[in-house]
Amino acid sequence: MFKKCFKGFRWFSFEVLQQFQALRFAVEEINRSLNLLPNTTLGFQVYDSCAGLHEEIDGTQKLLTGRESGIPNYSCQERSPVVAIIGHSVSSYSIQMAHVLGLYRYPQISHYSTSSILSDRVQFPSFFRTVPSDHFQSVGLAQLVLHFGWTWFGLVALNEDYGQQGIHVIRQELLKAGACVEFVEYLMIDRQDKNAPHIIKVIKESTAKVVLIFSTDPEMVPLLDEMLVQNVTGKIFVASEAWSTSNLLSDRKYSSLLSGSIGFSFHSSVIPNFKHFLNSIQPFSGPGKEWAKILWESTFDCQIYDREMSGESLRNFTKVCTGEEDLDSIQNRYNDVSSLRGAYNLYQAIYVIAKALHDLHMCKDGEGPFYNGGCSTLQLMKPWQLSHYIQKVHVRLSNGGEMFFDKNGDPPASYDIVNWKINGDGITEQVKVGSYDTTQTKGETFNTNTSAVIWPSGNELVPCSVCSSSCLPGFRQLVKRGRPVCCFQCVPCPQGEISNTTDSHECFKCPWDQWPNLQKDKCLDKEVEFLSYEEPLGAALTASSVFSSSIPSYILGLFFHHRKTPIVRANNFSLSILLLVSLCLCFLSSLAFIGYPQPEKCLLRQAAFGMSFAFCVSCILAKTAMVVFAFMATKPGSKLKKLTSPRVSLMIITMCTLFQFALCVLWVKFSPPFPEKNVQTQPGIIIVECNEGSPTAFWCMLGYLGLLATVSFVVAFLARRLPDSFNEAKFITFSMLAFLSVWISFIPAYLSARGKYTVAMEIFAIQSSSWALVICMFLPKSFILLFHPSMNSKDYLMGKNKG
Repeated sequence: MFKKCFKGFRWFSFEVLQQFQALRFAVEEINRSLNLLPNTTLGFQVYDSCAGLHEEIDGTQKLLTGRESGIPNYSCQERSPVVAIIGHSVSSYSIQMAHVLGLYRYPQISHYSTSSILSDRVQFPSFFRTVPSDHFQSVGLAQLVLHFGWTWFGLVALNEDYGQQGIHVIRQELLKAGACVEFVEYLMIDRQDKNAPHIIKVIKESTAKVVLIFSTDPEMVPLLDEMLVQNVTGKIFVASEAWSTSNLLSDRKYSSLLSGSIGFSFHSSVIPNFKHFLNSIQPFSGPGKEWAKILWESTFDCQIYDREMSGESLRNFTKVCTGEEDLDSIQNRYNDVSSLRGAYNLYQAIYVIAKALHDLHMCKDGEGPFYNGGCSTLQLMKPWQLSHYIQKVHVRLSNGGEMFFDKNGDPPASYDIVNWKINGDGITEQVKVGSYDTTQTKGETFNTNTSAVIWPSGNELVPCSVCSSSCLPGFRQLVKRGRPVCCFQCVPCPQGEISNTTDSHECFKCPWDQWPNLQKDKCLDKEVEFLSYEEPLGAALTASSVFSSSIPSYILGLFFHHRKTPIVRANNFSLSILLLVSLCLCFLSSLAFIGYPQPEKCLLRQAAFGMSFAFCVSCILAKTAMVVFAFMATKPGSKLKKLTSPRVSLMIITMCTLFQFALCVLWVKFSPPFPEKNVQTQPGIIIVECNEGSPTAFWCMLGYLGLLATVSFVVAFLARRLPDSFNEAKFITFSMLAFLSVWISFIPAYLSARGKYTVAMEIFAIQSSSWALVICMFLPKSFILLFHPSMNSKDYLMGKNKG
């Protein structure tokens, strides 16, 4: 037999009667089944505890004792008159019952108790339930509010186990996800006003638009009444399952407050053929007929005839109930089976016990779960043996649903997400808008139709509840001093960093080859910079180099054509040819600095520049020396005439050039230049350049050129007034002065330039200094050769010198 400790009321409840009929329906359905406990009839007893804890404990002891009065630790029957107990609906009552029943491992299944304490298998070894633990609900509610993007909340909870434990888990989950709680307030059950005036004042003054209330519906009434008094509007309430489908709170006067609320309710389902069963009961016969009579009078506005009623009562009859009234003709909460919750949970509990009994009955000796593979029987079983089978049970119900328990006696956690809406008749309804099912894979536990949710504002747009507005990409959150982490200001990311998500806590640097866009919300490839042939500056310098190199080539041809004329011979034709060749190489060496810096190009370009200029300046030095030696050789008795030999000039050129060559070889061997991508000089730009390897070697090479030029300048300056018709000292002096001026100016310009302009500056110095030598050394002679051939005579040159 079954014992059901039913949740009692001192007033009539359609839901309670519906749950009682679900119990009857399940037992009768199982007794008719040919597959479940065939040839076995189940029965039940139902007691109403009138919502009293004392009555509940007394009834539990009566069951264990088997007598009219409960006697602790005493039983006068060989075996219990019932095999399992279903109850209670209130968690605190179930806890007290479970403490007693657990001592005997007596199976207890609750259809409504949700306290997470009951999952403790040490304290409650034989407790089961067909509703999820509040722990799952709390985690799910936290995920629900986070699902809508809310990060700023108020929490209100009942000041007892149900509220305190539930709100604790919710708060931990919210804080773990980075959300913030503005306030936590408790409904005091020991106070008549439930502390409602203070709580509503806090809610009204808070900036949080979302308030999550973890409470039962009766304790919510003073809270809502106080909200009407203080005229609180614009808040969104998130409901725990204890009041999310409450008929008590569906009163019209609360519709303006609760419309738009959203929350969890127990998973709803249907029971096939259950409505027909509900409408087939009679008020004068069958189990529960006293409750059926109350249903009849309440539904059909009539009164059941009672012989013990006084004459005065009879005169007050307006209508007498005949029992023939048709329940099919009415629609109320009793026969509304569209979304069964409590009744469905109770229906599952009956089937769980029946399936466990069936599994126990079908056990085969030697294959059983007990000692030496033993089994038990329906007649001789012990309570703990049935508890074992209930723990292992797996039931498939007639509506397709499944029920089983985890190691703590908890079923799979599944909830409906309901939204409070006002229908066309002005009645508040709780409409299912989604579900939360922990048996689904991660990421699919929520199934929410957000567009079907109606918020307090009346539209479908999800309201915002944040302490601070979201930071757009390109900004990061800076927490305000002394405030929760959700209260922040948005500051732009520093240079070189981005944030590509909303409400980013940190900015991060782009990869080395990327740079933030203007909005600082994405990294773009950095611009690659080098002196290219395609760009205007590179093209102009290339054209200038090619054109400039053609001028020495032309002058060389001009000199070769006039090689036997006095002005060419007077200027040492062989040295002039070498000088013109070196100048041509100097102009062309600048081309090595243009284009993408390849490894070979980096390795050789400075060496090519240094060698060509060393050759050029060595030729000028040789010319200067030849001028001095030629003048000194003209003195009577001079032995220096042999120094005017071409071999001497070639020796000077060779020695000076070889020293530069040795310097370049050492440079390339021990610290060779190489290409590199410079990301430090200019933010946002990758400068592809040649690293000189050894800056010391570079400046030594340049310094050596300066030394050669300085020696040539000094010697030429001292020899500028030598009385000789073939004296080139003046031209050499001016050319070296211009050469040194260019390269002295180049040093600070080179050091201050950045990127491709550093290369352009060196090219400009190469071409400027080369042009200075061309103009000073060869322009006057070329002018005479081309435009004044009459001046190209020995007599003119000698006369001019004399003059």
